[in-house]
Amino acid sequence: MKPSTKNTIAEIEKDYDFQAGTREQVKAQIEKFVQERNPKVNIATAANAAFIDRMTTLVMERGGHLIADDYNFNAQQANSPSLKPKPQAPAKPNREDERARIKAALFVPSPLPALRPESYGQFEPAPGVVAERVSYATDYGLRVPAIVYRPRQLPAGKMPGIVVVNGHGGDKFSWYSFYTGILYARAGATVITYDPIGEGERNLQRKDGSRQHDRTVDPPEMGRRMGGLMITDVMQAVSYLAQRSDTDAKRLAAVGYSMGSFVLGITCAVETRLNSCVLAGGGNLDGPGGYWDSSSKLMCQAIPYKTLLFLGDRGAALYDLHADRGSTLVINGTADDVVSIPRMGATFFDDLRKRTIALHGSEKNVFAVEWNQGGGHRPYWLTRPAALWLQKHLHFPNWTESSIAAMPETHILEWAGKGHVVIDKLYATELREGGTRALGTGFPAIPHDDMNALPVERWNRDKDLYVYETWLKEAKARCTEK
Repeated sequence: MKPSTKNTIAEIEKDYDFQAGTREQVKAQIEKFVQERNPKVNIATAANAAFIDRMTTLVMERGGHLIADDYNFNAQQANSPSLKPKPQAPAKPNREDERARIKAALFVPSPLPALRPESYGQFEPAPGVVAERVSYATDYGLRVPAIVYRPRQLPAGKMPGIVVVNGHGGDKFSWYSFYTGILYARAGATVITYDPIGEGERNLQRKDGSRQHDRTVDPPEMGRRMGGLMITDVMQAVSYLAQRSDTDAKRLAAVGYSMGSFVLGITCAVETRLNSCVLAGGGNLDGPGGYWDSSSKLMCQAIPYKTLLFLGDRGAALYDLHADRGSTLVINGTADDVVSIPRMGATFFDDLRKRTIALHGSEKNVFAVEWNQGGGHRPYWLTRPAALWLQKHLHFPNWTESSIAAMPETHILEWAGKGHVVIDKLYATELREGGTRALGTGFPAIPHDDMNALPVERWNRDKDLYVYETWLKEAKARCTEK
């Protein structure tokens, strides 16, 4: 089309696509687009600036796509004062509606399934710590096997509770899962660790590190259902802790690492029973075409995150919901190349906090940021800064801030070598998990099979209630896309 010779924004005849980027980058493209087609238009006027802001939001919501009808309708409003709506105060997000939309988009059941917890005995993995073998129900008719750690000597009052959400290839057998269980049980907490779908006792061959849930299954709805299952598993773990007579339902936290940080980025926005959340090795919820949208892990990351484009500024929208729920800590290593932290840097989080504060209306409960200088991809909730932060929110009965500050540390790479503890070879390095300085000393290497939740004969009988293949069959049967 020819450039407009009038001091108004001309309509366009077709849709256009823009490159993905930050809001500022997309806005700059929109400004250039408008100015090139309307050289006499002053894009700095209030009406035209509002038009460009509106177009920026719509383009970001649609993954870079500009629809001509949207553009032309909003251009008419900018051009014609009589069509402009009266100024109104900025609308506050309807958070319960947003939570309902997120859960519906990812097929999270509402209400949640009946929990139907079962127990299979207990053992003592370390002096003063009891580990209970349990399972609980989740969606698709499945069950989740779990190990629950608690102090042998229960405190006078109820204990806080913690849910551990693993990274890729991790499960309740992973070193950081049982280390977390023992560490925070010593603090006087109830800690639940479980197998994600396709791992451990939720794998038909009982394999750890299978990454079975990463297998791409068409249509894309299956990815939304996978993301929803992972969220539901966490919410059911919260339900499990909340129903225990020894655990305080108002002092519940969830901690997630890597993929687990992504799962909690969404879960902690919709699960309002959580007091606090720690996102380690992630939490960098970026925009269209960014790290999470372009993840090679389509089923559990890229597809679920793209599904939430309707939120607009997804990072700020999700963290606004976090702040409405409670407190969140995002803790990363400055050299974490797994989730692109060196490329994004501290300025990314500074900008994300500003946008979240603007949306939330105040700084109250907006996520805190903590850095480990020179550290890589690690489960940082095991470190002193995260433990101190959790102490402020959960009030561990056996710890104080002073006792945490004085606590010795364990160098995980040395500990694993001496104790023959298995660490994924990609992460058994000083930069990554091996370099973790975890709180506490004297942690045993728990024999692998001790952490089976179900007796082998019971698992053999009921394995279809646990494994990935059952989810695949049931999810396909429910799938509405072809």
